[in-house]
Amino acid sequence: MAKAVVIGGGIGGLTAGIALHREGWEVSVLERAPKLEPVGSGLAIAVNGLRALDTLGLGDAVRGLSRVQGQAGIRAAGGRWLTHTTEDTARRRYGDSVVVLLRATLVDLLVDALGLERLRLNTTVTAVDATTGDIHTTTTDPGTTIGDVRLTTTGPQKAADLVSQEAAGDGGRLRADLVVAADGVNSAVRAALFPGHPAPAYAGVTAWRGLVPRPDVPVRSAESWGRGTVFGAHPISDDLVYFYATDLSPAGAAHGDERAELLRRFGGWHQPIPAVLRAADPARIIRNDLFYLREPLPAMHVGRVALVGDAAHPMTPNLGQGACQAIEDAVVLARLANGDLAAYTEARLRRTAEVVRRSMSICTMTKLRNPVAVALRDSGMSLATRLMPDLMLRSMDGILGWRPPPRTGNGQEPAAPA
Repeated sequence: MAKAVVIGGGIGGLTAGIALHREGWEVSVLERAPKLEPVGSGLAIAVNGLRALDTLGLGDAVRGLSRVQGQAGIRAAGGRWLTHTTEDTARRRYGDSVVVLLRATLVDLLVDALGLERLRLNTTVTAVDATTGDIHTTTTDPGTTIGDVRLTTTGPQKAADLVSQEAAGDGGRLRADLVVAADGVNSAVRAALFPGHPAPAYAGVTAWRGLVPRPDVPVRSAESWGRGTVFGAHPISDDLVYFYATDLSPAGAAHGDERAELLRRFGGWHQPIPAVLRAADPARIIRNDLFYLREPLPAMHVGRVALVGDAAHPMTPNLGQGACQAIEDAVVLARLANGDLAAYTEARLRRTAEVVRRSMSICTMTKLRNPVAVALRDSGMSLATRLMPDLMLRSMDGILGWRPPPRTGNGQEPAAPA
């Protein structure tokens, strides 16, 4: 049986592991962290991502978590709708809608589908040979205690606390017919494969994210735009709201109390924004600068190595497509990996580069600070929506209309990429 090793246990890596296993590959997913932390608070899975998950039998499990109801869209800082749509309208156009859920919930779902025996935590990849598929790793001591759980290989264990016996110890060497690099925005594999390619560029924007108890005011799924600022709030359960915010900032800037900083910037905006921020725990607000790959890679593979997700195409979150594109990558790679990986690059490079470009284009619109430019932007969005009520959805047709490629296998075991 052909062997695939996936570097990185995030959404793209886990999905790649599942998809490849279901196409007949022997799969190992290597993750350097001692456990899969619920980093990132929430995320969106749009129609295209759901279609990709359907090929793995996971789409309906995600759809069942949807809390998007009624009107959703973009508002001004004072609360006026600039452009909007409804879940029913989206369903009529695409046959599906969008699901906003906890990142940890999706990770748990993917780990269950992958199987704990295919997940190796505490495993850091130190070298990859794109020609031979050789992978060198280092690992932590198998007796390492994490939190209240001592890592072992027997008895009931949660995915987040598991380390396999095969991965524990002093590290070692693996050989794979296919190596999948899913090691994130700062991918070491990408840097090694394309040493002369520009690194991800700072978008000029920093982002805050968090989860709060649902406040005693109505919360609709919406994103609000101000002068260089954005605030989004989305219910993800009956008692929990996911929020995010962005603003212009020098890279690396930090504040002692992030909630106080958010209230300073957004406390005078329309409800439920002040109520959401007052409910936030300052210690649980995540902040990070946003980076994107300004210049697309020349290819999404080299030799036996294929890149997926942020390792291949870091993007700003303005289209809510980061997780969706990683899931698309994984499904397409599994369908095409039994042959020349050039087919994978052909299928994915142009599409993902366009998503990166469009997302950054929207980011640029949100960065406007000049009052005249902001007024023109907002008036233009409002007028366009009045003239074309379905504009918000129609503008996304090229992204949301994606469908997975058909299976091309012949029923035989997968072979190493040519």
